[in-house]
Amino acid sequence: MATRTSTPPTSTKHAKAAPKVTTVILVRHGQTPSTGKILPGRAPRLHLADVGHEQAVRAATRIGELEAVDAVYTSPLERARETAAPIGKVRDLKPIVERGLLECDFGDWTGAELAKLMKLPEWATVQRAPSTFTFPGGESFSSMQHRIVSAIDKLRAAHPGGTIVCVSHADPIKAAVAHALGTHLDLFQRIVISTCAISVLAFTRGGPAVLAVNSTGGSLKELRPS
Repeated sequence: MATRTSTPPTSTKHAKAAPKVTTVILVRHGQTPSTGKILPGRAPRLHLADVGHEQAVRAATRIGELEAVDAVYTSPLERARETAAPIGKVRDLKPIVERGLLECDFGDWTGAELAKLMKLPEWATVQRAPSTFTFPGGESFSSMQHRIVSAIDKLRAAHPGGTIVCVSHADPIKAAVAHALGTHLDLFQRIVISTCAISVLAFTRGGPAVLAVNSTGGSLKELRPS
């Protein structure tokens, strides 16, 4: 008597069950006249330098080569919006302001010269144990990380299986990358995010994958989870 064997699932059914990948492209704003000199924080009226505009155009060109981008989000600060503008133009998308992408609130340190801040005893804590530090009159690094990660989670949930661009600032992007890597916040200062550098995160049901960090050149088209 012949026995019947079960039929394995078809490739079509298997394909339908495959998790969707949502890609988040994080872009730091371009260079400003005070980059590397002061801690600008959320101070208003800080615009891109000429080189910063050039960097933004190059980043937009790279992002323009991608097959699809569903939305462009930006921190409300001028330097971020000016970086997002050419990206939005090349993708024919109007950048959307998202406050969760804001720079860290440096409180009383806002606008201070970096050379002077580095001489403060608190600077060692900022570099070596940032998870324990709150800027006087401002935000803690832990709160900043929670804010940027929550913002990214909200935005990617609105575009399942899609690709979005988020223009933000160095420290929030470093914190987001550290979280995706499973790296403790106390080590996030080891991550370098240059002006207009691109970092790419991919999200599936299994969690995030970091596809690129601090990328300043080359094609983004081949980036995908392995």
